[in-house]
Amino acid sequence: MKKIINIAIIAHVDAGKSTLVDGILSASGVFNHAQKSVERVMDSNDLEKERGITIYSKNCSVMYKDTKINIVDTPGHADFAGEVERIIKTVDTVILLVDSVEGPMPQTRFVLRKALEQNLKPIVLINKMDKTESRPDAVLEEIYDLFLELDADESQLFFPILYGITRDFKVSRHQDVRDASMDVLFDTILEHTEIYSNKDNLPLQMQVSTLGYDAYLGRLGIGRIHQGVLEQGQALSVIDNSGKLSHARIKKMFVYNGITHREVAKANSGDIVVISGISNITVGDTLCSLESPLPMEAIMVEQPTLSMNFYVNTSPLQGKEGKLITSRNIKERLNRELEVNVGLKVEPGSSSDYFTVSGRGELHLSILIETMRREGYELSIGKPHVILEERSGVTYEPIDRVIIETPEKYSGKIIEQMSLRHGNLYDVEQHNDTVRQYWYIPARLILGFRTDLINMTRGNAIMMRQHYKYDVQAGTMKVPKRGSLISNAAGNSMSFPMFHIQDRGSFFIGAQTEVYPGMIVGVTNKENDMWVNVIRNKRLNSYRGNGRGGKEDALKLEEPIALTLEYALDYINDDELVEVTPLNIRLRKKHLKQ
Repeated sequence: MKKIINIAIIAHVDAGKSTLVDGILSASGVFNHAQKSVERVMDSNDLEKERGITIYSKNCSVMYKDTKINIVDTPGHADFAGEVERIIKTVDTVILLVDSVEGPMPQTRFVLRKALEQNLKPIVLINKMDKTESRPDAVLEEIYDLFLELDADESQLFFPILYGITRDFKVSRHQDVRDASMDVLFDTILEHTEIYSNKDNLPLQMQVSTLGYDAYLGRLGIGRIHQGVLEQGQALSVIDNSGKLSHARIKKMFVYNGITHREVAKANSGDIVVISGISNITVGDTLCSLESPLPMEAIMVEQPTLSMNFYVNTSPLQGKEGKLITSRNIKERLNRELEVNVGLKVEPGSSSDYFTVSGRGELHLSILIETMRREGYELSIGKPHVILEERSGVTYEPIDRVIIETPEKYSGKIIEQMSLRHGNLYDVEQHNDTVRQYWYIPARLILGFRTDLINMTRGNAIMMRQHYKYDVQAGTMKVPKRGSLISNAAGNSMSFPMFHIQDRGSFFIGAQTEVYPGMIVGVTNKENDMWVNVIRNKRLNSYRGNGRGGKEDALKLEEPIALTLEYALDYINDDELVEVTPLNIRLRKKHLKQ
């Protein structure tokens, strides 16, 4: 029986979780020479590397002395909070990572609450001690306050405190981390966490906490063996969250070994395993022996709060850039996503050309859209809408907890705009010239505000959102409508007409961009839409029109607005769509004719 400890690394986004895992893996010697030069090796997905965030939780393991340590790198963004909640139920302790400048953030509160509810005793690591604005003593006080607010018991309040620069693989028990090493972290884990007790002789119990997918093996179930021994090829009972019992047989079984996994014939209690062979396995399922079917407490999967319609692309440019364009292609891809993404919900639309896809937030769904376009799909996306609930004839809506950090000179404008959106300001903090505002606000009224916030503060603001609860629907608000510049002709855009239109608004496109009637090419300075001709070129003749010796003015166009997927989803109104292809993101009207 191996000595096994399972740990999860939890924190707010961009606190350094994946970098800490790099340090753990490097110090334990599991990297080869090629992997040593790769930053955030656990963020294997292209989107994770580009955005610098963890999207999917991942497992790895290291050996330290005579103990196997299974490590789970968790997402930090609020849209993936449910995945973190499930992972915490499979570990023996958590490392709470906190930025030495920012201190505890909204996601820090959520993941710490879940850890404390599972009676875990966290290890606190204050990271990024090399920052010039580092304030470890003040941050530590904020951490203690957070523990007290979350009703931590006495044993949980006596947590080990470590300081580090995870980018340089340094962790110390003191604030001076110049001569520190990762061994301090390993020793703290062994001192602070009990080895998982030997429960091999008890009846089998294993609960699935995460799903995976393999092109050859199909759907995979990942979870910790709570008790008993699991063997490859074993026949067992499967009990789902509703209590329904069925029988199945394991075909393949793997355990984690470094950043990969290896096939094994047998696994012991306490270890985290990956199994295949059960086609309908899902999160919360308990695997038991045939003789003693003992279900574990059901895992409640988080419910979606936001929905979007995924339409077949019907623009005049359909099929020019993508190969997967039919409703059947889109349906098959969404069904495949449901195999691993339990926070997602897909429903057929009222017609065959669209599907309603629901998730935990804009990032959750935009990651799916971005992944699909990179795989060669073309589709159009409708405006996001929050999901309302009816309870005893009363309408409830999702409320978000929002933090906005901005220079002090913009704070008044933000308070004005958030108040118009029925926001409730419950706290304000000031650090030097930066103000941090804490709000509760209806999710439907904060949709699209990020774009306004960027314009209002000239890009000098950071906004973080997290679902808080459902509450009685607040009043309505007349949000100023953005007017759009809409092309009324098909062809390639030209500098001459765009130069004379740009005083009416700002463009999303540059010259020599293919456009079609009904395509949104820019945003107006006023609230009304404006249909414009951006393909009409200057008439060519032998006369010079300015009467200045034949000299003409250069046509200088302003830099177009960068049209990212998140910006586009924030921008559109109910009568507009985002056209997504492998090469471009465009905006268009639902009905292309004027």
